[in-house]
Amino acid sequence: MRVPKAGAAAAVIGLALTATGCGGDDGPQGTLSVGIKFDQPGVGYREPGGTFSGFDVDVATYIGKELGYKPEQISFKKVDSSDRELLLQYNEVKFVAASYSISDKRKEQVDFAGPYFIAHQDLLVRAGENSITKAEDLNNKELCSVTGSTSAQNIKQTLAPKASLLELQSYSECIVALEEGRVAAMTTDNSILAGYAAKKENAGKFKLVGLNLSNESYGIGIKKGSKDLQAKINAALKKMVQDGSWDAAVKKNFGPANYKNEPAPPITTGS
Repeated sequence: MRVPKAGAAAAVIGLALTATGCGGDDGPQGTLSVGIKFDQPGVGYREPGGTFSGFDVDVATYIGKELGYKPEQISFKKVDSSDRELLLQYNEVKFVAASYSISDKRKEQVDFAGPYFIAHQDLLVRAGENSITKAEDLNNKELCSVTGSTSAQNIKQTLAPKASLLELQSYSECIVALEEGRVAAMTTDNSILAGYAAKKENAGKFKLVGLNLSNESYGIGIKKGSKDLQAKINAALKKMVQDGSWDAAVKKNFGPANYKNEPAPPITTGS
């Protein structure tokens, strides 16, 4: 839930115009390129050793398997919120699984499969914090989020106008500020917050307040007009739920944070 960074689009266009053979179009004998976030523990995260973890990674790997690709054939590419549409439009990736909320505005540029997950804006506080049970409790307290975050603005402008807002460059910086007591809470999608709280080094330090301040339906982004791919991904998502792999992925990635997730949503795209 971030506002696009200036200049990111130009950089992606320049890359796309010089790149060839990308997007995993060689079929199952080639490479499947998938866009994910690299900086969201529990959702999409590049580990220090170069491996990848997170719910979106598990979903993308399952979809890849159903499309005929082995895990070693999947190439994960970093995407920022500002360049997801361009990476799809220029065939840099075959699909995007990156906490990508379906919206009418985005559907003007890309198509979606899914949704495969429902998230809500929430607050993350220190484990011993009991004075914050609703957004209004942030009045006269300091809140952290990333620069330009729509989540923070939602609270600041609507729910707790007297809250002070600390804007940092990453959620990792907000976690440090929260642990050090420089802020009372941080905010974004509850899936992302749960991922940070579930990291081993954060065990027992933080908790989700458990609010539903917005509804975010995560979808798999695909290039506009990719109806055949959309149908195949929707079928893979349905199978992932039916065989229990979806529940297992939720528990593995978010379970340590005592995260209360929504049930798997019905597929509404492509109908």
